[in-house]
Amino acid sequence: MDSGGHDNGEMSPEQSPNVELEMKNNGIWRLFKEAQQNILYLNKQRLKAVEELNKANREKQLLLDKVDELENENRRAGGKDNLALCWEVLLRIDSLVLGEMISIAEASDLRRIVIDRKVSVADLFSDMLEKRDAELLAELRHFSEGSRKKGYHIIHICTEMEPLVSVGPLAPYITGLSCVLQRKGHLVEVILPKYASLDLDEVQGLREVEAESYSYFNGQLHGNKIWTGVVYGIGVTFIQPLYFSSFFSRDSIYDYPDDFERFTYFSRASLDYIAKSGKQPDVLHLHNWETAIVGPLFWDIFAKQGLGNTRILLSCNGFESQCLEEPYKLALCGLDPVRLHRPDRLQDAGKTHLVNILKGGIVYSNEVVIMSSMHSKGRIIRSMSHGLEPTLALHKEKLLVAPYGFDNSIWDPSTDKFLPVNYSTENMRGKYACKVALQHQAGLSEHASSILVGCIISEVSDFELEKLKAAVYNATKGGAQFIFLGNVAVPTIDRALKSFQEELEDLDVKFFYHYNEALLHLMFAGSDIILCQSFDDPLLQVPLKALKYGAAPVLENTGDKNFRYSADHDHEITKFSQFMRSTFGNMSLSQALEEINNNPSTWKRKIMNAMTEDFSWDAECYDIHVSAYTAVKSL
Repeated sequence: MDSGGHDNGEMSPEQSPNVELEMKNNGIWRLFKEAQQNILYLNKQRLKAVEELNKANREKQLLLDKVDELENENRRAGGKDNLALCWEVLLRIDSLVLGEMISIAEASDLRRIVIDRKVSVADLFSDMLEKRDAELLAELRHFSEGSRKKGYHIIHICTEMEPLVSVGPLAPYITGLSCVLQRKGHLVEVILPKYASLDLDEVQGLREVEAESYSYFNGQLHGNKIWTGVVYGIGVTFIQPLYFSSFFSRDSIYDYPDDFERFTYFSRASLDYIAKSGKQPDVLHLHNWETAIVGPLFWDIFAKQGLGNTRILLSCNGFESQCLEEPYKLALCGLDPVRLHRPDRLQDAGKTHLVNILKGGIVYSNEVVIMSSMHSKGRIIRSMSHGLEPTLALHKEKLLVAPYGFDNSIWDPSTDKFLPVNYSTENMRGKYACKVALQHQAGLSEHASSILVGCIISEVSDFELEKLKAAVYNATKGGAQFIFLGNVAVPTIDRALKSFQEELEDLDVKFFYHYNEALLHLMFAGSDIILCQSFDDPLLQVPLKALKYGAAPVLENTGDKNFRYSADHDHEITKFSQFMRSTFGNMSLSQALEEINNNPSTWKRKIMNAMTEDFSWDAECYDIHVSAYTAVKSL
């Protein structure tokens, strides 16, 4: 019976567990094989996607190379747009006045013709610009006059302009503001010293004005060479001293013992050139202490030389540098030291035996624009005026605060030529593709679901490296990835980042010590968060670009003393500052990561709202400056 029972297929109690175990093992093995097949399939799909992305990048690069080649050919062929041609005609008119071929009054009429009829003038005279002045003048005199433009004529007298010479935030500000003003119907020109170190590659139609030009300095007239050209559609005049040829032939732009003499010479020469050429601008726009002395020079000497309808506006990129000098030095440019060395004029409030050049610019300007993206007027006067608080408080009504901007023709994810895939708030799929491309380039694991944090290191003074290390370490434990861009040319940044890398090299943290424009654009597009050393970033404009590209700007150190507003009840702040306070302003890195993980819908809404805001030069910065020009012209 026992044998029969086994023959009938019945299992003994000892066999049953073994069979069940074997069946379970078979099931696990089957699941493992299915999972393995799924992983292999996903890897193949990922590799295929990466290959397609690389192919798209190669095709895009070939297209960009072709575009660059065509642009270079056009530049070599002398291709110029209508605005550039218009400016070349205007600058030729300046040389006609300096050469005494026409009167100041006729020059004013001819300029108005050109300004009113930009397109037709450019079309008519495009083949005349290489001909003699007399031929050009004959054609201009036969050209009928049109209606008067409503825009303002603004002349910047300044010491920097991108891409010609760039040291600090003044250079991008001059170029960004000038371009948007001109796009919106105003006539803008720039006067610069002709530094030996100027980058002249982007100057169209650079030419030396043959007529003699003189300016007053130290009791006599001195000759200058005048050069003119067009940069990004903006007319630019360069002043080159002949007798004081060493003033602007040095390795650096600033920080010489004779800086007062250098820039006072340039300021006086600029006014002498404007007066002699018969220009009658609506506004002379001055910048920082270097050209602030134009204010007292203008009102004491030049307002009576045909410039009675011109007004003065001063912009300050900060009050750290003011230039204190002995009063007698004011006589170098023709000013009266006794008349100006007074408390209500140029006398310094702290060192009363000296004159303060920046203070003089504030006192003698009709309006003053303080450039600050984050701080209110009241806070600037109380805490950031570096001894100028009494002067700023006295002139508070003519002070305006304007934010910096960025060039949205270059920095726009929907049109950015450096991105593998473009995107906008209407279609964000391209941002995820950019993240994968950035991860791939950095050698990080390529998962769109990972939180990617970017950081651009521009300086390491006051840079709390230890706190940042701790924050990065904690964030990587939660799955975040980091990419740092640094500048190897700056030794302090190089040393700091290499030390940083040694401690974090086994984590999801990557470092780039050399990077190009394409990687910089991809950093903004591929990152979810951009760590910022400050929200007031006039040079790189990192927070502004981050918002535009859908990356949240978060401070590296939320204890930053420059971003504590709890006691500041002044409502005169910029729209950018208001926006940051209501969104990412007081958010730490850990809080940002937590919100992304726990409240993704809220986070997405913040990002989409940020992308729709306009913080470019075209927006609030432009509006405030035009309101300032309007205010001074109504005086």
